[in-house]
Amino acid sequence: MPVLPLPPLLPLLASQLLSLQPLGPSSLAMGSPWWEDYGITEQFLCPDQRRVTLERNDAQASLIAGRFRSTLFREASDLPGLRYRNEQMTLILKGDVLTMEQLSRRLECLRTEQV
Repeated sequence: MPVLPLPPLLPLLASQLLSLQPLGPSSLAMGSPWWEDYGITEQFLCPDQRRVTLERNDAQASLIAGRFRSTLFREASDLPGLRYRNEQMTLILKGDVLTMEQLSRRLECLRTEQV
């Protein structure tokens, strides 16, 4: 399959997928700490073929991309989908589409499997 050039929107992935924080080596091997109690883990495929993992529960979510992680908190909203937000970005989960928004940038990733 040929490699297509990235659209102009996707430099945000090159900037460590929307400012995600690096994980320590022990976090990579073990996943989230047990006390965070994420009940749902899902994987998504983004336009540049990068996979991201979303761990979530009713109160918060953790977005993991490679060695980087960002924690977001559930946002009450009348708009469709589940919404999680932190000071840098908003995640919107509607069906099989995970939308990541930061300022005027937007990236949509598709669910690949339930882990």
